[in-house]
Amino acid sequence: MDTESVEARAAQARQYHKKGLNCCQSVVLAYEDLLPVEAAVAVKTAAAFGHGVSGLGEICGCVSGMAMVCGMLDRTSDFKTLAGRFREICGDVNCGCLLHGGRSKLPCGEMVVCATRLLGEIL
Repeated sequence: MDTESVEARAAQARQYHKKGLNCCQSVVLAYEDLLPVEAAVAVKTAAAFGHGVSGLGEICGCVSGMAMVCGMLDRTSDFKTLAGRFREICGDVNCGCLLHGGRSKLPCGEMVVCATRLLGEIL
């Protein structure tokens, strides 16, 4: 995917997050035009994966969003690399460690942008 398209998707993901969608929803919706499901279904499916899976502080919603997009686009084999890059850039893949453990190098909105960009690099 070209840089301009990736940046447009990253900006859209940032706007979704600013409007109140969770991290997972924001990442997934940035790629909704490529997914084999309607946007409304993608939003509902991703709803429980925000805030470290429904507020449990587990896997970061951005990471869950990358996993969902990879799965729906038959790119599951790329996910481990994406998660590793996200960890390098953001500090961890665990929401609790990022937000409450002091490992976050970026605020949530910027982690949404990071995840969206990482996906664009492999699509």
